[in-house]
Amino acid sequence: MPPQDFAAGDRPKAVVLLSGGLDSATTAACAADAGCELYALSVDYGQRHRFELEAARRVADRMRVAEHRTVTVDAGQFGGSALTADIAVPQGRSHDEMADGIPVTYVPARNTLFLSLALGYAESIGAADLWIGVNAVDYSGYPDCRPEFVEAFERLANVATKLGVEGACRFRVHAPLIKLTKAEIVKLGVSLRVDYGLTHTCYSPNDAGVACGRCDACQLRRQGFADAGLMDPIDYQA
Repeated sequence: MPPQDFAAGDRPKAVVLLSGGLDSATTAACAADAGCELYALSVDYGQRHRFELEAARRVADRMRVAEHRTVTVDAGQFGGSALTADIAVPQGRSHDEMADGIPVTYVPARNTLFLSLALGYAESIGAADLWIGVNAVDYSGYPDCRPEFVEAFERLANVATKLGVEGACRFRVHAPLIKLTKAEIVKLGVSLRVDYGLTHTCYSPNDAGVACGRCDACQLRRQGFADAGLMDPIDYQA
């Protein structure tokens, strides 16, 4: 089998990590625009903001992906993050505060875990391309959102898999948003007809799933829409 010769149809298969947030929805749209047949993967890792999984299902349905799987991995059993443990989610931080150090919302090795699951899924269906919506510009200091991480994982993928070692495939990790500002991401998504009203970004929603408006994720999202000169279609508590 020659490298990359996997797709039974006209479009190459691609696994897209789909959290249900703004960035992952935009990334999925980028993969579709690149001509890929989408296989979406969401991860139930014990996150407290579980409304994002419902959002992922909505986005996957709207984009008519070939398949959408949700896998369960209890990252919360290790603790250490405000997203999985009983630790307060920071509210109302300034941009300077968000840029200073790694926040308590960091989930240990989360993107390494997610990409590993995506890699296993990709190898099982014969897909060479993995797509992830990490961003190294408007982000909250997460080390696994940087180009160095993406490049390192791509190298790993090609020495850790049967298809990679046998030369049947060269796995590629696509991070189309990694050098974009949040405003640029929003504009890109709008140009690709992403329905941001289906997405969920907040780390601390209320029981009805309404975004808090004050956590880091909400603030970055709101500022992105404002800088893009566009209205955010979702509701906020404040």
